[in-house]
Amino acid sequence: MTTDLFDAGAMYDDDYLYFFTASDSAPTHGPLVGTAYADGTEIAGLVWRLLALEPGMTVLDVGCGHGVLANALAARGCQVTGLDSSAVFLDRARASSDVDFVLGDMRELPSSWTARFDRVVNWSTAFGYFDDPVNRAVLAEMARVLRPGGRLAMDLDNLTSYLPALTPSRVTARRPNGDMLVDVHDLDPLTMRLSVTRTVLRDGRARTLTFVKRLFAFPELRDWFETAGLTDVRGHGEDGGPLTAGSHRMVLAARRA
Repeated sequence: MTTDLFDAGAMYDDDYLYFFTASDSAPTHGPLVGTAYADGTEIAGLVWRLLALEPGMTVLDVGCGHGVLANALAARGCQVTGLDSSAVFLDRARASSDVDFVLGDMRELPSSWTARFDRVVNWSTAFGYFDDPVNRAVLAEMARVLRPGGRLAMDLDNLTSYLPALTPSRVTARRPNGDMLVDVHDLDPLTMRLSVTRTVLRDGRARTLTFVKRLFAFPELRDWFETAGLTDVRGHGEDGGPLTAGSHRMVLAARRA
């Protein structure tokens, strides 16, 4: 039995959508925004190229959030399933969509999904939120639901550019009316877990929550992929070119053996 490192429900809630999806918000950092991608269309184009997608292919978006990428891929003709643990996010995703959105836990994907999908995507740092054995198990679950020869793409912070830019604290997002999110960072170099204490200031009220994410370098995660049965693991930047030390994002693309 595993213990969650933080309360995901407290983080991925209406406040998150309020700050990170509103047209008049000004986010500076976060799992779904500020990631060097302009919008869902741009992300979908990158994923389409890296995974050699074609209309009609079955795609699973693990940790789909409020459905930006899933909906963009469906608009291009893929048969998309999106899975997330946040009912709030899925309600937003389902508002206008042809995607099959499923409330679920990435640690235990449905047994009926074994070898079901042509492609799996995991985007906007939606990996690394558990202890390492469970993170590895999550990756193995993603590999399990891929058909033999199927492909997976994962988008994460690029460690070599993320760490130099890391500050002890920062205003992560703000709204014109003065509402904001303020984060305080604490990196444990022994585990490479970044703990973030977030203060949410909204409508004159304040609340505090904590979340944790694992930071990865490419060689370590490449080895994890290979252990999970994923081969031909390649590293890319946010433009789809080769991963460099200066890339803002690290995108891993691989194939199930």
